[in-house]
Amino acid sequence: MAEIFEFTRGGKRMSTLQETKVDIKEVAKMFLSLESMTHKKLQKLCYYAYSWHLTLYGKKLFDNRFEAWVHGPVCPELYREYKQFGWNEIEKTDPSEFFSVYNHEYEFINQVYQSYGHLNANELEYLTHIEDPWKEARGNLGELEPCNNYINDDTIRSYYQRVMEDAQGE
Repeated sequence: MAEIFEFTRGGKRMSTLQETKVDIKEVAKMFLSLESMTHKKLQKLCYYAYSWHLTLYGKKLFDNRFEAWVHGPVCPELYREYKQFGWNEIEKTDPSEFFSVYNHEYEFINQVYQSYGHLNANELEYLTHIEDPWKEARGNLGELEPCNNYINDDTIRSYYQRVMEDAQGE
């Protein structure tokens, strides 16, 4: 897996992105410009983009939040946008609309995709299930019990900060 925290631009580490926040639906379209995928995979990629942006830059990529659903982190707004696809793949989109408006964000999304895009939806679900943010938000709930608890931003930041520090220490 690529190391998500090794973001570079022109050989130098990216320090900040544009101040403009994107909406999760725009981030989803950016991922969909890279491949067609299931709704479940799209949710997890958006979650990792949100989490790593929060960890690396100390600010949210978008204002939408994730809940600790049975199949991993889910943003309810994104769920409503694509629920009609069920378990079927969502078609690939045209990336050209992002280059001029969201060039920096699109570059970031590409880096997240390089780290996680090779995994399928079930592998991404498994990965989120073994990580602290999702587990903490679910508490003592059973594996199949419904949950709408938000995944805490402080937990996200501290968990992925530890992941980054552990990887750099190897």
